[in-house]
Amino acid sequence: MNLELLESFGQNYPEEADGTLDCISMALTCTFNRWGTLLAVGCNDGRIVIWDFLTRGIAKILSAHIHPVCSLCWSRDGHKLVSASTDNIVSLWDVLSGDCDQRFRFPSPILKVQFHPRDQDKVLVCPMKSAPVMLTLSDSSHVVLPVDDDSDLNVVASFDRRGDYIYTGNAKGKILVLKTNTQTLVASFRVTTGTSNTTAIKSIEFARKGTCFLINTADRIIRVYDGREILTCGRDGEPEPMQKLQDLVNRTPWKKCCFSGDGEYIVAGSARQHALYIWEKSIGNLVKILHGTRGELLLDVAWHPVRPIIASISSGVVSIWAQNQVENWSAFAPDFKELDENVEYEERESEFDIEDEDKSEPEQTGGDAAEDEEVDVTSVDRIAAFCSSDEELEDTKALLYLPIAPEVEDPEENPYGPPPDAGQMSLTEDGTGTEKKRQASSDGAQPPKKKPKTTMVELQGVPSDEVHPLLGVKGDSKSKKKQSGRPKGAKGKERDSPFKSKIFKGDRGMPLDSAMKGKAPGELPQVLTGKRTPNRCRPIPLLPVALASCSLRLLAQSS
Repeated sequence: MNLELLESFGQNYPEEADGTLDCISMALTCTFNRWGTLLAVGCNDGRIVIWDFLTRGIAKILSAHIHPVCSLCWSRDGHKLVSASTDNIVSLWDVLSGDCDQRFRFPSPILKVQFHPRDQDKVLVCPMKSAPVMLTLSDSSHVVLPVDDDSDLNVVASFDRRGDYIYTGNAKGKILVLKTNTQTLVASFRVTTGTSNTTAIKSIEFARKGTCFLINTADRIIRVYDGREILTCGRDGEPEPMQKLQDLVNRTPWKKCCFSGDGEYIVAGSARQHALYIWEKSIGNLVKILHGTRGELLLDVAWHPVRPIIASISSGVVSIWAQNQVENWSAFAPDFKELDENVEYEERESEFDIEDEDKSEPEQTGGDAAEDEEVDVTSVDRIAAFCSSDEELEDTKALLYLPIAPEVEDPEENPYGPPPDAGQMSLTEDGTGTEKKRQASSDGAQPPKKKPKTTMVELQGVPSDEVHPLLGVKGDSKSKKKQSGRPKGAKGKERDSPFKSKIFKGDRGMPLDSAMKGKAPGELPQVLTGKRTPNRCRPIPLLPVALASCSLRLLAQSS
């Protein structure tokens, strides 16, 4: 509504905090759909919370994964959602029904998933220590994209705005441009610092409008390029960036960068604190710094595709940044006047009459005659903010909003628990509970959900012991940090272990062997056998009673 008014002469970037979204659990990543009406948030307990961004209410909760969700992406029409978790699983979801359509299991953790901007049958996946993989959902096949150097597999990748090309970047600063359909190399160049030294590529992000894209590198500089110039330079070209954005004072490293909806601004989130830096792309000047809560670390940043609104995640909470809305009633009524105090209003004689009897009927000419023309209220004009430059009409089958169903509390079902197949897998490992599961699904009113198809993606030479960066451990399992204090679960294992003697109260740490020396089994104290005697059957000690009776006799004699 009134989207045309957004293209004004005023500033189109947020200025202040506009509340938070509490997802009940810790939020890790977020992404808007193509129209900005729905916001998907991935949480650390494996759930995906879909927010209706207009009402700021939860529209749907998907019990997607068991492990934390690390990446999300909407399809073009908004009906599908692809997610990745830290247990190396990529899942495809039907947003309306909440069902999982397909699953792909990778040998290494997933850093990013992205739908093809125009083809919903293709998904780009960036695994750790591996070349990027393009999945085809219809036949569950995959293609490993070519990389420049096989020894360096820290590769990031992204589709361009229309999905015609795939841009990949490695840790040596080499950018490759591949044709999406044939995976052939079209252009390449190397990102260098002031000298001939190269710098690692951390992420590649494209603008929603125009041909510009940005590269976030390890040297703490954000470089903005024009895609047309890259294709013109060809292989081993040397294109110059349009802008170089950085924090010269604090030398801030950047966690996440993205463009605004109109492509005129760039926002970058600091990797040290909850701070958002906003630059104007055309000039390259810093226009705003948004500071969040001190001491919090930023996890993700997403700019609304249409409006000047930014969503950022820190400490598990989604923060919303927007413009300060000032009520201007004169925009609705030009003759509106604000009064400092009450003024007595003088009513005209015919002001509130249904028909003015004294008014003569003038002839309708010019603008008054146009009021009698028929107004077309059936045809819908396309909204330019929702359409790309090469499209004439909007997508009529797009999913803009989700119907919010009433919450029905059913004690037999756990809507926020793990997915059904995870529960079945945990039961079938012990060989028990499978029959109960089948009976429960057959007795219920709803038909059992179809188990999604899981495809194993085999990648050659990829280590399987990698740990996702979200879990806080870098490198393989050999370089894990030593946990401080007692290992988790050691207390329970020591208590329940059948190979260790159980020490109860009253034993005073005496070893079982020394306590048994020289004693028959019947003479052992009850505390060592592990069976406590009930109170009603416990023998009464006689020695204290005898001493008490003697002391009473002595007192009686002395008195």
